[in-house]
Amino acid sequence: MCEREDGGSAEPPFGEPPLGDRPPGEGQPEDGAAFAALLEDSAEDLYEHAPCGYLSTLLDGTIVKINTTLLDWLGHKRGDLVSRRTFSDLLTVGGRLYHETHFAPLLRMQGEISGIALELKAADGSRLPVLVTSTVKTGGDGQPLLIRTTVFDARDRRAYESELLRARTQAEREREELQRLNAVLQQTLLPPALVKVPGLDVAAHYHIASTDKVGGDFYDLFPLTGGTWGLFLGDVCGKGAAAAAVTSLARYTLRAAAVYDPDPAAVLSNLNTVLNHEYNGEDPRFCTVVFGLVTPAERGGFDITLASGGHPPALLMSADGTARYLPTPGGQLIGVLPDAHIVTTTLHLGAGDTMLLHTDGLTEARAASDSLRQEDRYGDEALLDFARGLAPTTPSGAVAAIRDLLDSFGTGVDDDTAVLAIGVPRPSEEHL
Repeated sequence: MCEREDGGSAEPPFGEPPLGDRPPGEGQPEDGAAFAALLEDSAEDLYEHAPCGYLSTLLDGTIVKINTTLLDWLGHKRGDLVSRRTFSDLLTVGGRLYHETHFAPLLRMQGEISGIALELKAADGSRLPVLVTSTVKTGGDGQPLLIRTTVFDARDRRAYESELLRARTQAEREREELQRLNAVLQQTLLPPALVKVPGLDVAAHYHIASTDKVGGDFYDLFPLTGGTWGLFLGDVCGKGAAAAAVTSLARYTLRAAAVYDPDPAAVLSNLNTVLNHEYNGEDPRFCTVVFGLVTPAERGGFDITLASGGHPPALLMSADGTARYLPTPGGQLIGVLPDAHIVTTTLHLGAGDTMLLHTDGLTEARAASDSLRQEDRYGDEALLDFARGLAPTTPSGAVAAIRDLLDSFGTGVDDDTAVLAIGVPRPSEEHL
């Protein structure tokens, strides 16, 4: 028991055990030596050996007080700095310039400035990255008396930032390389140039929505026997390497199947069999595709037979200024079912007529709606109205207009888009 000044015993407050009987953590630490050291810790020792640097300067920057921690960091003796040097003398050339033009003026205006990254010069010439916080101490009359500055060692932070910057630079370099590889891979999935078909104008365009992933859109135009030509345009589900593999398989299967049997329904049936056999496991892959057989007609122009496997219908922009979708009923997605139901439709392409094939990246693009004041899908009807405004047109004119339309959507195009247009020139255009 502790004794009171009157000689009696000092009892603990009601309900509390004596100090010596209290469990550890309730007024009596387990380590008595540590507790004793804590009691003996002084404010002066805390200042001198704090885990950060402290210094005080006059308003002109002259150092009047500095703690041992900061002296040890810099390798200076107290007598070298106190009343002899200014705070800006400790800074690098760039830091001194920043201090004079930004740090000091802001401190005078605000009375405080915090978390400023600077570099201090050590006695051996090395540099110490630090974070600096300064406040202006004022007297009772509100007039500034001196400046107190806290300095935090930022070497670990600088190393982390350097590593982060290195990692970011490496990631950007790898991303650029990936984009380059994607671009090269994408080009291998498309014909390097469209072949010239006597009596037919042809134009195509591929719009890339993102350079980070390879798209699954594809198209081609190629010669077959007997003066006929095959064409196709399709879209594989998904993106990336897996989609690219399916795209490559679909493209070469279509060409090979057309040589064996050029009937469009038979060509798509062959492709359906291949995709369904190859990708019917845990990662099913399918595509939409339209295949056409183009044959010169005796009366002029070309007769075209089209088959579609779940693909958006082709657009016909006629010489008389009308535009309409070409119906391809009954077409099912290619690769989903073992026996896809595929039907064909025929049309005659005369002088001044243009047929446009496209993937759904065009109609699913987001466009600003004036009526709803929000982003809506562009849609099939809007595309049909657009085509009516173009007709009559040429393949190159139609593709150029579609390119401008896609550009007008900006970031609203979130899927790759392929367009392929063929048309029969008017007699007056053949000589242009």
